[in-house]
Amino acid sequence: MCRYRAGVLTVTSVNVNGIRAAAKKGFTEWLAETEADVVCLQEVRAEADQIPEEVRAPEGWHVVLAPSVAKGRAGVALYSRRAPERVRIGFGSEEFDASGRYVEIDLPGVTVASLYLPSGQAGTEKQDEKYRFMGEFLAYLKELKTRAAADGREVVVCGDWNICHQEADLKNWKTNRKNAGFLPEEREWLGRVYEEYVDVVRALHPGVEGPYSWWSYRGRAFDNDAGWRIDLHVSTPGLAERAVKAFVERAATHPERWSDHAPVTVVYGS
Repeated sequence: MCRYRAGVLTVTSVNVNGIRAAAKKGFTEWLAETEADVVCLQEVRAEADQIPEEVRAPEGWHVVLAPSVAKGRAGVALYSRRAPERVRIGFGSEEFDASGRYVEIDLPGVTVASLYLPSGQAGTEKQDEKYRFMGEFLAYLKELKTRAAADGREVVVCGDWNICHQEADLKNWKTNRKNAGFLPEEREWLGRVYEEYVDVVRALHPGVEGPYSWWSYRGRAFDNDAGWRIDLHVSTPGLAERAVKAFVERAATHPERWSDHAPVTVVYGS
């Protein structure tokens, strides 16, 4: 059960594409207005002392930052209205735990995580790194689900998963079949994740294209809605069953964007 504000838990996930830049473009105002109980951020790309105070320690929020040891790269964060009962940075990986790609917190009845899965690049070492991450992370996801069930908890792993599972998840799928993010091996792996967990947004929006959450800054991708659905809420089945609404907070116009991603919000009921 989501023991949070009379049984309702609202979670938002967004890749901010650099929190310092996003703060100057509108993220600070968005954070002040959001009704989310938990906000999961990816690609923060900053140490705590580099982040403006109004974003690093905003009133009414408990903030957990997990920067990467590689300066200016990756970085994830979790903002919660309630103080976490437990915090975990990384998932027990010698290679990836200091890379700023995973952080989780325990709240009453639920574990919420922020994930920034490597983007990869087909035929390069970056793709090999992505596959190594995927292999280790799937094993951890299974372990996390088992541990949470034993504790009577649900789990939701939000973030930029950098993989589209189905053709409906990206506008130009035909021309991206050999590109990272839509490779057969990646799609098969995400299918294995969905043997254990549920793609919450897709469950609430079956049989439709999108809703997309990332659009390239190149060309007119945003204006033409030529996007990718790579920002996901991946939850245990029990929590997914209580999801009542999911939506992408897409900016009204290109100039109003403060990231190349849009926030993806899910409301979980009791």
